[in-house]
Amino acid sequence: MRPMTPADRFLAACRRAPVDCTPVWFMRQAGRCLPAYRELRNRYDILTLAKTPELCARISLMPVDALGVDGAVMFADIMLPVEAMGVSLEIQPEIGPIIHHPIRDRAAIDALQIRDAEEATPFVLEAIRMVRQELRDGRAAVIGFSGAPFTLACYLIEGRPSRDYTTAKALMFGQPDLWHALLEKLSEVVLRYLRAQITAGAQVIQLFDSWVGALAPSDYEEYVLPHTAAIFDGLRDTGVPTIHFGTGTATLLELMAQAGGDIISVDWRIPLDDAWRRIGSDRGIQGNLDPALVLAPPERLERGVRDVLRRAAGRPGHLFNLGHGVPAEADPERLRWIVETVHSLTAATGGI
Repeated sequence: MRPMTPADRFLAACRRAPVDCTPVWFMRQAGRCLPAYRELRNRYDILTLAKTPELCARISLMPVDALGVDGAVMFADIMLPVEAMGVSLEIQPEIGPIIHHPIRDRAAIDALQIRDAEEATPFVLEAIRMVRQELRDGRAAVIGFSGAPFTLACYLIEGRPSRDYTTAKALMFGQPDLWHALLEKLSEVVLRYLRAQITAGAQVIQLFDSWVGALAPSDYEEYVLPHTAAIFDGLRDTGVPTIHFGTGTATLLELMAQAGGDIISVDWRIPLDDAWRRIGSDRGIQGNLDPALVLAPPERLERGVRDVLRRAAGRPGHLFNLGHGVPAEADPERLRWIVETVHSLTAATGGI
């Protein structure tokens, strides 16, 4: 096969078409471990970086040159569209989002505003336009994203990151009418936000449901699936590939596939070939190297990379990624090695 541009390679894999080698990107690649990002982070807080298009675009592009990845995910925070709903919040280093007035009753839900993304988050859209223009040569595909309704609701109800989400789940179980009212609003905002990102130039969309692994399958089916499905259904006419991401979701894979997404992202807790068998050959798969292996000895890291590729077995539709985000302590050279190794092995052997 003739060599492809990284963007063409990424988009072809999302559509389960043949590729010249397996595309690679990393969640949280735009920041954290990159020295150039840390320099900016010493000068600006996270929300300032995310809301300043020039800075956001610069950070989003950093891993394309530094790591050689095939996809450029936008640097943003999943709380940006929520803040635009009228939620007072801050992002505390080493903690995460802090909601000043958690959403726990009908009045608070009714007060949430639904606005068009062009009005609510214009800085995100401008940054996407800038990145897409910079990558017009096909050096990487532009990946837009949003938090999923369940994960956003957990933050809003808990008021901060949680280990078990008991407050959110208690409201879900005890006041399902409030729960569904909240998720319906969040779903509408997320759908508008993602459609606007596509209009601005995003070529792939990832929906992050980071905390959905806290649910039993029956609860996911009742309280989450309809709202997530509404988002994927609402994106279908755009023709843009979609990725459905979650962690700790080994018991939910079939339901997540039912909810939607051209690509289902899986973490390291389940073998990639087992996960692919369960979601079906009509979906692609993303993952699923354990992020901790990036910090392991080189020979152990290589064994992990080869195992993921062996299980993917060269089937079309594989996006190589970590099972979650890049560790902050990661050496960028290790990440670049992964990209080059995956490209080399899959170009030469079809993924084995």
